Amino acid sequence: MTASPDLLIRNVRLAADLTERGADHQSVTPVDLRIVDGRIVERGTALEAREGERVIEADGLVAMTGLVDLHTHLREPGGEQSETVLTGTRAAAAGGFTSVFAMANTMPVADTAGVVEQVKTLGDAAGYATVRPIGAVTEDLAGERLSEIGAMAQSRAEVRVFSDDGKCVHDPQLMRRALEYVKTFGGVIAQHAQDPRLTEGAQMNEGALSSELGLKGWPAVAEESIIARDVLLAEHVGARLHICHLSTAGSVEVIRWAKARGVEVTAEVTPHHLILTEELVRSYDARYKVNPPLRRDEDVRALRQAVADGIIDIVATDHAPHPVEAKECEWDAAAFGMVGLESALPIALLTLIQEGHASWAELETLLSQKPAEIGLLEGHPASLAAGETADLVLIDPTGSSEFNLGSLKGMSVNSPYLGMELPGRVAYTIRHGYVTLDDGELVAPEVVAQAAARAIATATATAGSAQ
Repeated sequence: MTASPDLLIRNVRLAADLTERGADHQSVTPVDLRIVDGRIVERGTALEAREGERVIEADGLVAMTGLVDLHTHLREPGGEQSETVLTGTRAAAAGGFTSVFAMANTMPVADTAGVVEQVKTLGDAAGYATVRPIGAVTEDLAGERLSEIGAMAQSRAEVRVFSDDGKCVHDPQLMRRALEYVKTFGGVIAQHAQDPRLTEGAQMNEGALSSELGLKGWPAVAEESIIARDVLLAEHVGARLHICHLSTAGSVEVIRWAKARGVEVTAEVTPHHLILTEELVRSYDARYKVNPPLRRDEDVRALRQAVADGIIDIVATDHAPHPVEAKECEWDAAAFGMVGLESALPIALLTLIQEGHASWAELETLLSQKPAEIGLLEGHPASLAAGETADLVLIDPTGSSEFNLGSLKGMSVNSPYLGMELPGRVAYTIRHGYVTLDDGELVAPEVVAQAAARAIATATATAGSAQ
């Protein structure tokens, strides 16, 4: 198994051509893609293989630009018992992701240029995905003083997304100042919408079930009130705002209202909020303990419809790995969070494609194009056209298989989908022209690292000659 720099992909269908919801993937004409030195250099039909070129026969597969996750917890530095940049990006490659944005709640917190540069360097060396660090909005996520936003933006990591995710920027004056600051360079604040006073000790969605189970409730208004405040602040400042992990029907309506007013707000939904409901908490299985909590069936339906209506802009995993001991304990003591990189695409196929809420072209926007746009991800391909960077994923949409421990390629196993039958399969992931996932199998770390080094050298030489 090698990460060949030169590839010919034959007879693949392009997601961008499948614009009708419910359309069969075989309904469009297949194309061939030739990849040389990290770029797509030719697109056509019946292309002849060249000497030394690897051929991937992709009949029956669907290709889209590489998936981009705007919300990943890679844990390093400080949380290496749960995940590292290497293991997290291996999970990403297994899920079809070629780029991930790493959240700031590490130890130390990513609130300085030094920490974000460290995370970027680790990602470059691993090579499985482009790693773009997210900078903290406030020092140590404490919500008291702004972090070194300017220094992180001007650093080698070129941070453009800032978030205290895991905690809410609850002080309105501090949130306003952060929005004003990032506006100066086109950045965005990604808000974890959770009023801390309304959720003290909260364990699950507030409602009849939380009363029945005797667990402290997490009211929907704790999310909705922060979103309402922040869209008004963003409108006042004229800055970009992104809302993390939308989870309630009421939140959808606040975003709908804000977009109708012209506020520069975008919103994400996680795969688990598109499929799982609070009823799972009856099991007291802490794999289902997540922040924000699993909500009502009515909320799940509203979130799916909001994706169909274009109110929700992207699907983001909120991949949150934890060691076994943090989950195999009593509910109240368990950590919040689920792993999600490997399962994101199958859940999207199940809830959006099969249910008719999105076409394949729209799915490419939700999982690739729009997150790249929100995060100002330079170099991400706008399409699979000649001249574009060869970041792409090949998907087998047919059949289904059991999602099990073998499906997980990171360090942690806190997935809510273990034992479920999920549709589709990520067959190949290709980053910068080299293969990271080969017919469903991860390419060896040393091979990927070597290919990544070659890709960086090629890009540097190309940039030098252009100057």
